[in-house]
Amino acid sequence: MDKKKRMFELVDLLNEASKAYYSTSKEIMSNFEYDQLYDELDRLEREIGVILSNSPTQRVGYEVLSELPKQVHASPMLSLDKTKDPEVLKMWLAGHDGILSWKLDGLTIVLTYENGFLVQAVTRGNGEVGEVVTNNARVFKNIPLTIPYKDSLVVRGEAIITYDDFQRINDSIVLESEKYKNPRNLCSGSVRQLNNRITKERNVRFVAFQLVDLEENYQSRHQQFEFLESLGFEVVKHVKVSTKNIIATIQSFANEIKENPYPSDGLVLAYDDLIYSRSLGRTSKFPRDSVAFKWQDELKETRIKEIEWSASRTGLINPVAIFEPIELEGTTVSRASLHNVSVLESLKIGIGDRVLVYKANMIIPQIERNLDMSNNLEIPKTCPLCKQPTIIRDDQGIRTLYCPNENCMAKHLKSFTHFVSRDALNVEGLSEATLEKLIDLGYIKEYADLFKLDRYRLRIESLEGFGKKSYANLAESIENARKASLVSVIYGLGIPNIGLANAKLIVKHFKGDFNAIRNSSVDLLIQIDGIGRVMAEGFVGWMNNPKNIEILDHLLEVLELEKYQVSNQDAIFENLTFCITGSVEHFSNRSELKEIIESRGGKVTSSVTKKTNYLINNDLMSTSSKNKKAQELNIPIINEEMFLEMLEKGM
Repeated sequence: MDKKKRMFELVDLLNEASKAYYSTSKEIMSNFEYDQLYDELDRLEREIGVILSNSPTQRVGYEVLSELPKQVHASPMLSLDKTKDPEVLKMWLAGHDGILSWKLDGLTIVLTYENGFLVQAVTRGNGEVGEVVTNNARVFKNIPLTIPYKDSLVVRGEAIITYDDFQRINDSIVLESEKYKNPRNLCSGSVRQLNNRITKERNVRFVAFQLVDLEENYQSRHQQFEFLESLGFEVVKHVKVSTKNIIATIQSFANEIKENPYPSDGLVLAYDDLIYSRSLGRTSKFPRDSVAFKWQDELKETRIKEIEWSASRTGLINPVAIFEPIELEGTTVSRASLHNVSVLESLKIGIGDRVLVYKANMIIPQIERNLDMSNNLEIPKTCPLCKQPTIIRDDQGIRTLYCPNENCMAKHLKSFTHFVSRDALNVEGLSEATLEKLIDLGYIKEYADLFKLDRYRLRIESLEGFGKKSYANLAESIENARKASLVSVIYGLGIPNIGLANAKLIVKHFKGDFNAIRNSSVDLLIQIDGIGRVMAEGFVGWMNNPKNIEILDHLLEVLELEKYQVSNQDAIFENLTFCITGSVEHFSNRSELKEIIESRGGKVTSSVTKKTNYLINNDLMSTSSKNKKAQELNIPIINEEMFLEMLEKGM
C-alpha cells in the first residue's frame, strides 16, 4: 500500500478514536489497537519526513464537545512519551533518582483550592481547554473539600472507578448497548454528568499524582507526595527508583496488577529532583522530565475449539471463545469472552481458527486478532438451555443474542444459584447442576419450593447420582438454611444493585424491622449513607412488583428469620482505616474481608498512607512495598488471626 495513503488512513482512524475517547464515554478501539496504529503512524512520519497537519502525533487530545462550561488551563497538560522496554527506562534515568508510579486509567482532573476550600475542578480535555466539573468533583467518594492549607493550591490527579464498582454498575444495566466497556469509559461518563447525583452514586474516587503550583517549595516529588498526603489526598502508589532497582521495581508493580483495585494501563517514571526536572523543559508535545511505560502485552497464538453460548438471568446470551490452553502472564488461559454478536462477527470467528490472545492490562484475556477469519460460525437459533427460538437485538448498532422466553431455565437457574450461595441462604452442597435438574423436573419454581422438596423425596432419591444418603445431606443443608438472617435474605433475592454490603446498610438503618424495610420509600432509603438513588429506586421497584411480593410472602412462610441483634460492636472499626494485601485464608477473597470491615464502620483503602491504622497481610515478614511503607510510618502490620481476634473482642 502507498505509504502516504496509509498515513491518511491512520490519521483518520486515530482521530476518530481520540474523539470517542476524550469527548464521550464510548470507545471504538482498545488501547492495544490504538498504540499499534499510533506507532505505525509515527514510524511512517519519521520514514517519509511528512507530518499531516491534523496528525495525532502533533496534538495532545481532541476538542472538547459537551454542554459543560469550558476552562483554559493555566499551564498546558501534555501527553507523555512512551516505551514498552524496561531497559529504555533504565537508560532514561541516566544515573538520576526517579519516582515510579501507576499510570491510572481514568479521567484526569485539575483541582484548585483557595483559602483551604475546593473552588474549581476541570477535566484535562484537549490539554489546553477542559470542562468545568466542580459540582461533580464535590461528590467524589474520597475528595477533601477543605484542606489545612490556606494559600492557592493546584493538584492534578485521576478520577477513577474501581473494578468492583464497575462490575456492580454494569450488572445493573440490562441493555447491552448501554453497558460500559471498561472502568475508564464509565468514569468519563460519570464525571461529565450534568446531574452530580449520578456522579455520587457511581463512587468516583480521586487519586492525586502531581502538585502544580508549589514546585519551588519542594526539592523532590517524593516530598510533594508526602505534602499531599498530609492534606488528606489519596495519592498514587509511588516508589523511589534508581538504575540499580528500576527493573525489579517494574516487576514488583507487574506482580501487583491483579491486586490493584484501580484500572491502570502502565506506569509513569519521573525524575525525583524538581530543580533538574524544570531545567529540562519540554517539546511541543511531551515534557522531558517524565515518560510513560506501557505493559508489553504478551501475545500467544492458539486455536479456537468451540464457542460456548452462556445464558444469563436477564435473557442475554453471550459468546465465549474456548481455545487450546496457553500460558499468559504466568497463568493458564483457555477461554475469553467475545462480549456480543457484533464483536464475534467483527473478528470473523470460526471453529479451528488461529487467534492471537493477550491479557488486557495483564488481567482479562482478550482475542486481539483472528489470523484465519474463516467466519464459519452460525449464531444459535435456539437458546442453549430452554431450546426456544432466540432473537438478535440491535441496540444502537450493537447486536446481541437474547432468549425472549420468560420461562427460560437460565433465568431461573442463575437466580437460584445466587439465592443458595454462601453470602445468601448458604445451602451447602447444592450445586448449579443439581439445581438445574430440580428446576427442569419442575420441583422448584420459586424460592419457597426449595424448602418443600420433601414432597419429592422418593423421586429425588431415584435420580441418577442421588440416593438416600445424598438426599439426606441435601435435606439437612436446606433445613440449616431455613434459619436465615434478614441480611442474607435481602441479598439472596437478587434485587438490582443491592449487594451484601448494601443489604447490611439497609437492615442496620431500619434495625431489622422487615416491614419498615419492605415498605420504605426512595426518599427514606437515600438517607442511608452509601445508598444512592439508583439503588433505592431499584429496591423500591422490586418490593412493589406484585409478582415479587407473592414470591417473597411465600418465602417468608417457610423461613425462620433470626431476630436482629443490635450489637454494641456494630461500629467497632469506626474512624479506623485498613489496607489489605496478599492472599487471604479465612475469607473467600479480600472483598469479603473488606465488607466485614466496612460493615463495622471501618474504611478500606488500596494504599498505605499516614492515615492507615492497620495493614492486613498474612505474611508479616513480607518485603512488599506496602509492608515497607507501613514499617516506615510505624503502622501495625497484622495477619488475619490478629484481625479475627480484634473482631471477636470488639477491639
